[in-house]
Amino acid sequence: MRRLFLLLLVLVSTAGNARSQGAPATAELIVTNARIYTVDESRPVVDALAVAGGRVLFAGNASGAMALRGAATKVVDLGGRTVIPGMIDAHGHVAGLGDALHIVDLTGTATYDEVVARVVARAQRTPKGEWVLGRGWDQNDWGDTRFPTHEKLSAAVPDHPVYLVRVDGHAGLANLKALQAANVTAATQDPSGGHIERSADGSPAGVFVDNAQGLVRRAIPRATREGVKTAIVDAIKEAQRWGITGVHDAGAGATELGVYEELAKSGALNFRLYAMISDNAATIDAWFKRGPLSDAYNGSLWVRSIKLYSDGALGSRGAALLEPYRDDPKNIGLLVSAPAHIEDVTTRALKAGFQVNTHAIGDRGNRLVLDAYAAALKAQPTADHRLRVEHAQILHFDDVPRFAALGAIPSMQASHQTSDMYWAEARLGAGRLLGAYAWRSLLNTGVVIPNGSDFPVEQVNPLISFHAAVSRQDARDWPPGGWYPAERMTRDEALKSMTLWAAYAGFQEKVLGSLTPGKYADFVVLDQDIMRVPVELILRTKVLSTWVGGARVYEATP
Repeated sequence: MRRLFLLLLVLVSTAGNARSQGAPATAELIVTNARIYTVDESRPVVDALAVAGGRVLFAGNASGAMALRGAATKVVDLGGRTVIPGMIDAHGHVAGLGDALHIVDLTGTATYDEVVARVVARAQRTPKGEWVLGRGWDQNDWGDTRFPTHEKLSAAVPDHPVYLVRVDGHAGLANLKALQAANVTAATQDPSGGHIERSADGSPAGVFVDNAQGLVRRAIPRATREGVKTAIVDAIKEAQRWGITGVHDAGAGATELGVYEELAKSGALNFRLYAMISDNAATIDAWFKRGPLSDAYNGSLWVRSIKLYSDGALGSRGAALLEPYRDDPKNIGLLVSAPAHIEDVTTRALKAGFQVNTHAIGDRGNRLVLDAYAAALKAQPTADHRLRVEHAQILHFDDVPRFAALGAIPSMQASHQTSDMYWAEARLGAGRLLGAYAWRSLLNTGVVIPNGSDFPVEQVNPLISFHAAVSRQDARDWPPGGWYPAERMTRDEALKSMTLWAAYAGFQEKVLGSLTPGKYADFVVLDQDIMRVPVELILRTKVLSTWVGGARVYEATP
């Protein structure tokens, strides 16, 4: 009897080892007949994928994938199409995109008159007295590049308070009705980190820059929680349409964070959200007490970072510069937050296990953030902190190597370069452009650059940033040869910047960013090969389908 028991014990143990070493699992999905860029250096290009349990089971040749086929396996023949890992936008504004889909779209307006006309059209469909909101105007695209004043807008729309956010989100235009609703007058003082454009008599001219926007926004009715939820759901659908499977949301308040967790718990997110907590003391303290949230709810939600602001934006002359603006010699920009605040929050975040990601555009803004990070790391030494600088657009030459020295990550948006290049020299002069959008200079120091769009500041389509990164040209292939072309990325780098490097910037690289067995099966099917077609054809590429965890979340209409 004892011998029989020992024999059974050996047999059970052997069977258990066989299971753990594993007979091959059965795939739920097999993708074949494709050119698949895995962003995995061990097997960079394969022609088949197998998926099980929402994760990549196998990446290799077709015969290897088909060996994992079972009776219920779904097999998709892509007919030679291109597959890349799901694209991660490392800096976007999810609720902002959702809002932008419902308010007056002012992107692409060529004149102030066109802005007014679009607002008038919306006002005619809006009950009198209700706010009309819009976003996307850019005076740099108009014949007259000065900031607009409110008179023309006020005369055309006298019965509705109107507030129109500039394309960068760092300035807004109010009409007279909105000024009255907000009780902003000539006696209203500029707040710290903000500026009110004024008429000759000192009265508000209509434009509010950076922190001054709060003077008007306080009068705008807050969105309901259901309204925020609708905006978020709509934004995710829009992102998936463009092949985006995850976003690093650059500033989420308590309401947005609550909606994210509600959607994630219910399994309704179908997305990878890396939410940065907005700079609100109560919200930050609550999360520091709770602790970081990572890879939660089947890999749909991360809350382990804080979003801070150093300065404003270049287009609205709020970016903080070391020397004055070339086209505004009395102006060196705005500091939206005190450097001491950035240092304090970063020190406490490091202690609590959170990352900090700080907006900085001007060379002074970037230097002050790097200084604050250095001081925080001295006070709270942390080995793998991955502190980020969001945008890092204009850098003094001396500060380029400081990112690598500090272990900081420059989180950049290549599409900003192609949007700003037409007027950047007027703002900065040629000398400072040598440190502008300096991808190659930074990469050569050994850092990685996660890429993004900053939507709704720029268009959602991530291939715009991919194209800009490899060409430094706009959609019309201007300028010939590229704008300061020595700063270009290679195509491999550009692909990594919106997949694996973006995942690394969010502590997600073990589960996202490449089509490696064991990682989530997030991928995108394209109608042409962006890694091999001529550069001028990249922006003609269409997303055919988007997959999250091996499930199709978007399919193009034939």
